[in-house]
Amino acid sequence: MSKESLTITDNRTGKSYEVPIERESIRAMDLRQIKVNDTDFGLMTYDPAFTNTAACKSGITYIDGANGVLNYRGYPIEQLAEKSSFLEVAYLLVSGELPNQAQRDDWVHSIMTHTFVHENVNKFMDGFRYDAHPMSQLISTIAALSSFYPTAKNIQDPVERRLHIVRMIAKMPTLAAWSYRHSMGFPLVYPDNDLSYAGNFLSMIKKMSEAKYKPHPVLERTLDVLFILHADHEQNCSTSTMRAVGSSQVDPYSAVAAAAGALYGPLHGGANEAVLRMLREIRSVDRVPEVIKQVKAGERRLMGFGHRVYKSYDPRATAIKKLADQVFEITGRSPLLDIALELERIALEDDYFVGRKLYPNVDFYSGLIYDAMGFPTAMFTVLFAIPRVAGWLAQWNELVDDKDQRIARPRQIFTGPARRDYTPMLNR
Repeated sequence: MSKESLTITDNRTGKSYEVPIERESIRAMDLRQIKVNDTDFGLMTYDPAFTNTAACKSGITYIDGANGVLNYRGYPIEQLAEKSSFLEVAYLLVSGELPNQAQRDDWVHSIMTHTFVHENVNKFMDGFRYDAHPMSQLISTIAALSSFYPTAKNIQDPVERRLHIVRMIAKMPTLAAWSYRHSMGFPLVYPDNDLSYAGNFLSMIKKMSEAKYKPHPVLERTLDVLFILHADHEQNCSTSTMRAVGSSQVDPYSAVAAAAGALYGPLHGGANEAVLRMLREIRSVDRVPEVIKQVKAGERRLMGFGHRVYKSYDPRATAIKKLADQVFEITGRSPLLDIALELERIALEDDYFVGRKLYPNVDFYSGLIYDAMGFPTAMFTVLFAIPRVAGWLAQWNELVDDKDQRIARPRQIFTGPARRDYTPMLNR
């Protein structure tokens, strides 16, 4: 009997089964051999929301929630946020290694020469109502790109895959900025490829009558770092959606649109928007004790604290807090910052929060930064989607090459009625 195995005894039959253990996991299909008789379907696992089920093997992002660790391809997020750029990180996620100078230059050039979209996209976006949410515009327009690039369906061709990965990363800031401009009633601004990835996005957002927009270097770098921090986060809701939809071998634009739809939900990409609403509702520092009392009584939730994965301080929150100070020096100190700092101070000292490991997460400060930079709350999830597309596509690319993967098809535990005969209308 191997030490790298699990022995299971079925008390219904008295039979024992040896199940191999690989990387601290067992294959769910190995449980199917456990049956009461030969006609039995076999044992299944029941795991709502996949809280303890691995659906894939991945070499992209590693999280150790207990110790506050987040690595992309082995590189700590703190080092990447301090020393790298978003496009370099995007290359790392997609390709597996940091680029050398020639690879980096070629990658950046490829991205920045694919930022423009077909002029029909302009007309397509003009069909949205004036008050359409920017995120719903973005999702719809991403899906529409599938019709512009029919060769994207050739997903088994690595060259084609690479081309559409580049296109999607390149065009996301354009689609995102245009969704904002349309919702504001502003004329659309076309890409300026002389600028950086983040600078180009700020230009398409902010430019009005000036001949050329020059982004503030601190705000440009801040946005680039935020893009790095949000680029990937393992098998979260939107990433698992990307993989599930991608398992049908659909084109990447359709799969990204599905992932963005998952991100749109308030429990996922809308979390930093909820933080800002909470801070505005609190209004002043002197109301913080009352709010803390309500949280402890179970009367309300403290948004931006705690995380499903991290049971210590979110490593992304540490980097973002430093950025917040730099941004406020330029934009002016937000009155909401004092409320946020007081909430954080109490949460880090109070036994109620410490005992429950409710530390500030990435959403706690990112909303404050976006607000200080002039973005409306409706844009927060869009800002999340721009960098996350790099992670989605890296995961999708890995999925396509994974020989273990088949079309996603979860099992269910049926709880409905047994077979029954149809009842005529007069007898119901």
